[in-house]
Parts: sequence; C-alpha cells; structure tokens
Amino acid sequence: MENDRMQTQRFELKFQVPEATAVAARHFVRPYLAPDDSAADPDFPAYPVHSLYLDSGDLHTYRATINGDRDRYKLRARYYDDRPDSPVFLEIKRRVDRCIYKQRAAVIRSHVPALLGGAWPTTHDLVRPGAKDLAALQKFCELIRRLGARPRARVAYEREAWTSEGHNAVRVTMDRSVLCEPELGPRLDTTFSAPAHPFGNNVILEIKFTNRFPDWLAVMVRTFNLVQGGAAKYVDSVNVLGPVRFAEAAGRSPFDGDLSRANSPVGLPVPAL
Repeated sequence: MENDRMQTQRFELKFQVPEATAVAARHFVRPYLAPDDSAADPDFPAYPVHSLYLDSGDLHTYRATINGDRDRYKLRARYYDDRPDSPVFLEIKRRVDRCIYKQRAAVIRSHVPALLGGAWPTTHDLVRPGAKDLAALQKFCELIRRLGARPRARVAYEREAWTSEGHNAVRVTMDRSVLCEPELGPRLDTTFSAPAHPFGNNVILEIKFTNRFPDWLAVMVRTFNLVQGGAAKYVDSVNVLGPVRFAEAAGRSPFDGDLSRANSPVGLPVPAL
C-alpha cells in the first residue's frame, strides 16, 4: 500500500481542476511517471483513501491552518479498507513554511481505539515492530495528549497516483469524489450517512516532489494554465459543514487540562519531528 511510497519530506503544490483537465494531466504524466503499484489497473491507478482526523475541542489544528501559521501539523488515522486484518497508519503531517514532513506508523487495527483514547504505545501495537515506527507512534500519541485531541472528522476520496519509477522523487495524485462528515469516535468506517462534498465535482490535483521542481512539470502547469490554491481536505470539510459541528457538539476532550504529567513511561523520550 501507500506506505512504501510515502515521501517523508517534500514540497506540495495543489490545484483544483475539472475532470477534463485531470484526464489531460494523466496523459501528460504517463511518459514520465509510472502508475502507483497500490492500484490494480495501470491505466487508471486509483484506490480509496479514508482518513479520521483528530483535533482539540477548540479545533487547534484547524485554526492553525486558517491563521496561516508557518509551523503547523495535523493528526490523522489513515486506512484503505474495512478489513479487520488491514493496518491503520497513524500519521503526523507537519508543514514548516513550504516544506511538508510526514511521520507515520502502521498499527494493528484493533489497537487503534485505545491509542486514540490516550493509551501509551508499545511495540505490540505495531504491524512491523521497529525503532522508526515506534518513534513515530510515540510522537503521535504525545501530541494527542498535549493537544487533548480526539476524533473530529472523517474524509474519504478516490486517489489516482503516479510516481517516479525506481525512486520517489516525484509523485502526482488526483483525488476525486471527496466526502466528509463529523466523526466524534474512534470508528474506522468506510461508509457515510449524510456526507458533504467540500470540493463539488472538482478534482484535487497535487504535485509532490522532494528536490528540484522538474522542468516537464512546469510545462504541464503552463500548458493547462493551472492556478495553485488551497485544498486542505480536513479544513475545507470543517468550513463547509461549520466548525460548531466539530467543536461545541463534541464537548470537552477527556484529556482537557494539563497533560504535562501524562503517563509517558520514564526513560522513553518522545522524538522531535
């Protein structure tokens, strides 16, 4: 799954485009990029993505984006189906100026509710026990405690992905049919009751690169007259449905208050991003 393709440090450009432009962009990138191997059909390499976003009772991470804070982050549980044996990826996505940093850990699905509820992680929570994943999971859980975060919103979409072959320096994704609704519990559902469509029929076209912006992508941007703009799925979901449905309706977090004495085991430092 996408875990093997994750760019831990990258730059991102986002564009909202109509379907016709997305199809044209697909034909443009095919000579340069390979279809993502997470998808079965190489002609249309798409797969579903589900994310459960966590935030504080006063929507701290939402407000950080709205305010344009130069150093901000989001917390989410990402998954790709509803199979009980499939992993869930607990992720920190941090933006510092123009650069994106990601940390995530593949977690056993049945362990997720306890971790989102404030349990301190161990290697037994991990699909693949290792220092890197444990460090990411410790940092994720520390931020939950520090922020008093709990589930707020669930977002889903179909992602078409193209990536540079043999390495991961460039990645182009097109996200379609974005759905969202409030989710105030640690449920990892794949169905919606009354979802909103924060981007309508637009496709979210993202260009992700780790070093220099390739010349051929600059040609694509000019050819299709792409205009860079915001497309933050969690933030736009809150905007379209109204912050009150995610904040006041959720009540106080069970971890509100001073978390400086949370039950983090002595001798297990929480690594910085």
